Amino acid sequence: MLATQVTFGAGMLDRAAHLRSDPACLEALWHRSDAGCVALWRGKPLTVPAGDDPGALTLNLLPVSHPVAADARGTAMFLGLTGGAPRFAVDLSDLVATDGDAAGLGGFSDPSVQTHPDLPAGSGFIELRGAMTRLSADDAELAATARALVMWHDIHGFCARCGAKSDVAAAGWQRDCPACGASHYPRTDPVVIVLALSGNRVLMGRSPGWPEGMYSLLAGFVEPGETIEAAAKREVAEESGVRLGAVRVITSQPWPFPASLMIACAAEAETDAIVIDPTEIEDAIWVSREDMVDVTAGRHPTLKPARRGAIARLMIDLWLAGRLS
Repeated sequence: MLATQVTFGAGMLDRAAHLRSDPACLEALWHRSDAGCVALWRGKPLTVPAGDDPGALTLNLLPVSHPVAADARGTAMFLGLTGGAPRFAVDLSDLVATDGDAAGLGGFSDPSVQTHPDLPAGSGFIELRGAMTRLSADDAELAATARALVMWHDIHGFCARCGAKSDVAAAGWQRDCPACGASHYPRTDPVVIVLALSGNRVLMGRSPGWPEGMYSLLAGFVEPGETIEAAAKREVAEESGVRLGAVRVITSQPWPFPASLMIACAAEAETDAIVIDPTEIEDAIWVSREDMVDVTAGRHPTLKPARRGAIARLMIDLWLAGRLS
C-alpha cells in the first residue's frame, strides 16, 4: 500500500478513541509508568539525536512525572497507544525557550532549534517539516497528530456558533460551548495535489515566496460540493490553464501544516499550453523525465528537488521509477 510509504502515514498508533470520554481510564493511563508526553513549542516537537545514527532524531517523550509535563496535565491531550504505551501531547508554547539564532523562526524553512533549562539535556524543539524524514514512522505519526491537535486548539478557543469561550473535552479531541451547547471537532482540510503528465513531461509550479528554484506539483483545496477528481481538474486549470483528462486518486498523506490531508492524483493533460493565474501561482513549467532525474539527484542547474518526505516527492519518484499505479 502506498499509504504506508508516505511520511506521517506509516506509524502504528492505536488512537483508542473509545477511551477519550472515560476520565477514570485516562487518569489511570496518565499515571502508568510507561506513559509519555509529546511536548511541543509553537508546533515544534521536542526531539533528541537518535543514538549513533547521524542525522536521525527521536521524539524526547517526557515522563508524566517530569515537572513540565505535570504542570501541563490540565491541558494534556490523549493521542492513543503506541505498543500499548499511553501517549499524550502537551503544549509548552508558554515556555520562554532560548535559541542561538531565531532568524528563521516561523519562516518557510525554520532551521532554528529552541531549548529550555528545565527540559532534558540535549533535547530541542525542531520544525517538523525539517525533521519528518529523520524520525521513525511511529514518532512521525505521533508528532503529526500532536501538532495538528495543538494547532487546532490554538485557533479554536471560541465557539464558531455563538462566540463564547469553549472548553476542551474528550481528551483534546473536542471543544464544547457552555453557552449554546455546540460541540466542535478538529478539522482536516482536503487538498488535491496533482501529477499532471504530458507524454514524457510533468507539470510543476511555484508559489510566491518559495525559495529560489523550488517547484512542486500543483495543489489546492477541495471546495464544498466538489469531488476529488473535479477539484484536481479545476485547480490545475485555474493555476496553469492546462486541461486534464481522467483523474486517478493514488494515495494520501496527513500534512499537519496546519491541518491538511494531501490527496495525490495523477492525470494525463489534454492541453499543454500554460497560461498562469498570477493570483494563484508565480510560475508553471513542463519538466521532462530526463531533467527531473537531474532535479531529484540535485544536479539540475536551476531547479531544486521537492522536499523529501512530502507526497509530491513520492509521486515524482514513483513516476520516474515507472511504479505509478
